[in-house]
Amino acid sequence: MNELKLKELLKQFFLEDIGERDITSETIFSREDEGRAIFVTKEDGIIAGVSIIDIGYKLLHPSITCQLYKRDGESVKKGEVIAVVSGPTIPILSGERVILNILQRMSGIATLTNRAVRALNSNHTRICDTRKTTPGLRMLEKYAVTCGGGYNHRFGLYDGVMIKDNHIAFCGSITKAVERVRSQLGHMVKIEVETETKQQVIEAVEAGADVIMFDNRTPEEIREFVQLVPPSIITEASGGITLENIAQYRDTGVDYISLGMLTHSAKALDISLNVQ
Repeated sequence: MNELKLKELLKQFFLEDIGERDITSETIFSREDEGRAIFVTKEDGIIAGVSIIDIGYKLLHPSITCQLYKRDGESVKKGEVIAVVSGPTIPILSGERVILNILQRMSGIATLTNRAVRALNSNHTRICDTRKTTPGLRMLEKYAVTCGGGYNHRFGLYDGVMIKDNHIAFCGSITKAVERVRSQLGHMVKIEVETETKQQVIEAVEAGADVIMFDNRTPEEIREFVQLVPPSIITEASGGITLENIAQYRDTGVDYISLGMLTHSAKALDISLNVQ
């Protein structure tokens, strides 16, 4: 993760939650009061975003010290200590909710991604995410996917061309759409084309697509479509794939499976901050 961008995000999150002041903590404790608290997991999973504990608390008060006992991508068991924070009581309590929210969200995504990777159990096909992320949290959520063993698709509309069904419908054909993109963009930008039929796959290959997605296709259809694509073109499957049926796609030969659920349907991992 980009640390500068992370700090700016955290400043925004703290401003949203703390506002002008934490009236509860500031009326109970003095600025001289100090304490110690531990971050503890309440269920098994994969941890992601541990550095946010240290970076976040340092933004609130530079004298807060953090001992981190887990690294991103590591598995955690219920009851394990992730980190210990010590220092002024007020900022420890003021930052608790924001830091927990992010840590739980990211760890939930990493945990779900890891489940998908293990359910697929493939030496060839990789799991990747989509742009179905929470607005403002894309950097964090996509990083969490990598902590769970997944890979990132494009980060936004700016770093890769993806010609979808509506683009094709407006333009008139896959061939026309690819030609227009090629005429305006340089060789460093890859072009992905979404396909639903055998004829579209053949057209995308002939048009010179760099990546071809098979959208909402069955494992049987994907096995057939992969045979139509030369090895130089990357293949991707998406749509209708769940933890329950992902194993059926293991031997289709597709290079990537993109799953929107990794970020839009992940359950937060239960983590608590307990005062010692």
